[in-house]
Order: sequence, then structure tokens, then C-alpha cells
Amino acid sequence: MQPADREAPSVPQPGPLYRSVAGLAFGIMRAQRWAFDHRGIDNVPATGGAVIAANHNSFWDFFTIGRGPYVELGRPVRILAKESLFRVPLFGRVMHAAGHIPVHRGSGAAALSSAVDALQRGELVLVLPEQTISPSFELLSFKHGAARMAQMARVPLIPAASWGSHRFHTVGRRPRWSWRLPVVTSFGAPVPTAGRFVDDVTADLHQRVGGLLDDCMATYPDGMPADAWWVPVRLGGTAPTPEEAAEHVRRLATRWRPAGRRQAS
Repeated sequence: MQPADREAPSVPQPGPLYRSVAGLAFGIMRAQRWAFDHRGIDNVPATGGAVIAANHNSFWDFFTIGRGPYVELGRPVRILAKESLFRVPLFGRVMHAAGHIPVHRGSGAAALSSAVDALQRGELVLVLPEQTISPSFELLSFKHGAARMAQMARVPLIPAASWGSHRFHTVGRRPRWSWRLPVVTSFGAPVPTAGRFVDDVTADLHQRVGGLLDDCMATYPDGMPADAWWVPVRLGGTAPTPEEAAEHVRRLATRWRPAGRRQAS
């Protein structure tokens, strides 16, 4: 029961545009008969704000992770996405209108403030703390934003993982028709945040997302075929190594760095 002097947590509803965009993305998945397995959805609160933090190995992680809360709980998920997506003609307008939140490289204060506001309104906010797609399909290091916004808004921090959609479309590869593609998503118990240093929360979050991701891989319906390009090297696949992935991220970070800082370094 809710105390008499407090309002029940709000459950923001998806608007018409959000429903249209979600319908289009999910329609592409449905046309290919993707087989979804959403696990641990009961760890996502049915009401009130929460940060969902997940791995990033596909251009479709936003949709695969967001699908569970939307389909199972009727809850829209607001996405923190790179600002350049919001400048794409038409698509950018749709992203703004659907309530998603742009992140400017090297200047995340505005995005953090917008995310906290959304969380305090009772929204679910999805963050991919690796900042970019991992070419090795192993976890990269995490940024602190997810932990920080959960602490500032005083809402749960939910670890999550997704596996499978990278076989459809990931970095360095064009989309390929993926008939009956298995896609597994998993949501874990909230990470404790109260009274903890952001570094410690982020390390805990990284470990938990990694555990969920390992479980998704270990129980994936198609297994981990030897020499498959979409399988990590440590499991016998031919994906780029973690060292190659780290070099890829280093090159990206150099490009993202403001021109003045590049010249000074």
C-alpha cells in the first residue's frame, strides 16, 4: 500500500509517435520471425523511474532491450543516444518527438540533466555505458553516467544484456536478412547505489552486465559455433579480439575529441 500522504508512482504512457516508431522497428523483427526470449522482466519496476544499463554489440540493442518492458509491461523506454542521430533528416525529428535524449560527445551535462528529469517523471531511461558498439562482442569499459543518474534521481539501476541481434546488423557489417533469429535479453536485480562511490557502482554494474551477457551466450539457442564471425574469440569464434576492439575504441576516441584537444595531445 502507498502511504496516504504520497502519490503512487507514475507510469508514463507511450505517445502515438512512440508507438509508431516502436511498431516499425518491431515490425522489421516480426517480418523476420525473430524468436525473443525476455528473461528477468520482473526486475524492471512496473511503476516509477529506473535506469536500464545494457551491453552494446548491435545497432538494434536499443530496440531489443526496449522491447521487453514495452511488450511485457506497456512501458516506453527513453533512449540516451549520440547527438548525431538527432541531426539525421526526419529520423532526428522522430527521435526528438518520441522523447529520446541526445548525448553530445565530451559534454554530457545536458543529457544527464534531461535524463534525471525524465527519471523523476517516472520514465524508464536506457543507457548503453560502453558508449559505442564493441567489435569483439565482449564488454568494453563503462562510463559513469548510468550510475550517476540513478543516484541523482534516486531510482533503481537495472543491469541488462542482449545477445543475437548483432547477427542482423553490427559495426562493419551491412544488415543481412536473419530468418527466425534467436534474440535473448536478460534483466538483473537492481545494483545498490545509495551511499556508494560512483566508481564502485559502475564496477559492480559492469560485473553484473557481464554475468548476464555470459549467461545469454551460454544458453543461446544456436549455440556458439566454432569459427563463426559473431562469436567471441574466447568461445572459439572469429570476432575481433578484445585488443583489436580496444584499438578501435581508441581511434574513435581520437576522432570524438575536440580539435583543440587533439592538437594539444
